[in-house]
Amino acid sequence: MSPGPLAGVRVLEVGTMLAGPYATMMLADLGAEVIKIEPPTGDISRQVSDSYFASLNRGKRSVCLELGTEQGQHRLAELVADSHALLVNLKPSAILELGLTYEALRRSNDKIVCVALTGFGLYGGDDPAFDYVVQAATGIAALTGDPDGPPTLPGYSSADNSTGLTAALGLLAQIVSGRGGQIDVSLRDVMLSQLNYHASAYLNNGVHPQRRAGGAHSFYVPAQLFPTAEGYLALFVTHDGFWRSFATEAGLTAGTQVPFATMAERAERREEVLAVVSEVLLGDTAAGWEARLKPLGIPAAAVRTLPEALDGLPEVVVDAGPYRLVGSSIRIDGYQPDYRPPPALDEYAQTHLRATKPE
Repeated sequence: MSPGPLAGVRVLEVGTMLAGPYATMMLADLGAEVIKIEPPTGDISRQVSDSYFASLNRGKRSVCLELGTEQGQHRLAELVADSHALLVNLKPSAILELGLTYEALRRSNDKIVCVALTGFGLYGGDDPAFDYVVQAATGIAALTGDPDGPPTLPGYSSADNSTGLTAALGLLAQIVSGRGGQIDVSLRDVMLSQLNYHASAYLNNGVHPQRRAGGAHSFYVPAQLFPTAEGYLALFVTHDGFWRSFATEAGLTAGTQVPFATMAERAERREEVLAVVSEVLLGDTAAGWEARLKPLGIPAAAVRTLPEALDGLPEVVVDAGPYRLVGSSIRIDGYQPDYRPPPALDEYAQTHLRATKPE
């Protein structure tokens, strides 16, 4: 096996809970050395549960520093001098007060890449910016749920995870550039960016997003959840070829005639299409439809619980010491991540830190 693509890259993390630690864990999975800088009490996520902490911090090192003290700042400067990047996931005032910015740290290493991961931007204030709050504030909750019911949330930390991915991308892009600098990534901006086509439709055509039954797509029809004889089916018909195949399998065709044959017609006659599809899907179970449609190349899946999905995909589960976790979603030929357990608090003593400087 070859070394990871990020072997030799050292990333410092001053993170808490989810978004920042998730970003740096992805980098650790790709071979980077990630040093998690924690206060003496540790990242607060250690208090949630051991498995929660492991799911965001496998493969890292832990060093305790009191960043508000002169000694802590001195040790931070030493670490920065030997590192490629620093990712910080704190409120903006704390980032600025503790000197965790490029402007403050360039004296120690003018090539250091500093990533500030915040709720509303490094200079956007300290308003609380937890994942669910941001989903509510950016229109995501308003788009989610039954149209006759209240707005709802997807049930997992989509804003935190998405912002972590974005922060990792920005960090790597700046490292590749060979220049140090400040990167500013916020939960608000990431989630608005991910509403891309909804935002474009409103900004350019004045179209207000609608919450639709079954989580239906705003244009593709049929593309949503449907009840079946047993369970729910996700059906996602994006082009006319898929529709022809589905209509034939479902018995909707009359000879060679395919009803609602074009994408534009299906969008225009949405309610008629949904009525026909809803009725025919009641003729089989979700598992039955999935088995029938997948061989035809039609995007369809029975709704499963997370345990059902994991039990059916044992290859995605890895061992990291005593923990069973979902492994990296990035598969690279010839490379297998070293899934080490999460670090004990301050287990990587400062005297054992690697002394080599990044090139």
